[in-house]
Amino acid sequence: MTKNGRSTIRFGGVNHLAMVTGDMDKTVRFYRDVLGLRLVATTGNSRRSYPFRHYFFEIGPGSTLAFFEWPGMVTEFKKPAGLPVAGSLQFDHLSLNVADEEALLKLRDRLTAHGVEVTRVVDHIIIQSIYFHDPNGIALEASYWVKDPTGHEPAWEDPDVFGDPEPVAALREEIAQARG
Repeated sequence: MTKNGRSTIRFGGVNHLAMVTGDMDKTVRFYRDVLGLRLVATTGNSRRSYPFRHYFFEIGPGSTLAFFEWPGMVTEFKKPAGLPVAGSLQFDHLSLNVADEEALLKLRDRLTAHGVEVTRVVDHIIIQSIYFHDPNGIALEASYWVKDPTGHEPAWEDPDVFGDPEPVAALREEIAQARG
């Protein structure tokens, strides 16, 4: 299948995003008990297979957040989401999708009730978000789309969706090609 002369692959979501924890019990208690995610699979922790625990939490149909347990290998550093830090960094934060504002506020209240420090709702125009950290120091966000841009052709002329006044060359080329 091709589009605009480029081959396209249709992904069905994220199979799993693999993170690291030094304490799987603490991680399970946060993701299962605080965030309410289902623990759907485990592997590893065996001499005859993989020696490290690897646990999977469902975040949507066919999509999971997974953790390797590597004791002694995790430092509890809390990087503020969306802000740069000095040093080598390839991961900023994970944003979990919620249905709407009501779900976002309900999650915020749940986090607060469990003693988790959480921000006020932040307006990003296209999404509304809250930010918090898991017990491993991983920066997390929960968001809902104000106007969901996924699943249909891009609305290039909508400044609330494409708000960069000076887009990179690759995006300018795609917009020009789509407009013919």
